[in-house]
Amino acid sequence: MGTSLEDMLARRPVDEESVAAHRARMLEEVRAYRLRELREAAELTQVQLAERLHVSQNRVSGIERGDIERAQVDTLRRYVEAIGGRLHVEVEVGDQRFEIA
Repeated sequence: MGTSLEDMLARRPVDEESVAAHRARMLEEVRAYRLRELREAAELTQVQLAERLHVSQNRVSGIERGDIERAQVDTLRRYVEAIGGRLHVEVEVGDQRFEIA
């Protein structure tokens, strides 16, 4: 008979911190990929978008690879506006949510 899931977890417990970190990285990549899709739908290259934003093509590439956390809000706002959108920044405290940008 095969090993049960409980037996496997007892021998190799799940590292919840590692799972949470991996989940966060995956969400960053999904968000970044969506930005790339929107840029491409606007028929803009990374170079063209970088020129509009007055940043390097490497910066646009970094954002589209998931380096969103380090991007300044203004850069993200200009990125989104350049592809025809509007950036919303929300704060959530308890059950209250409000837009700050």
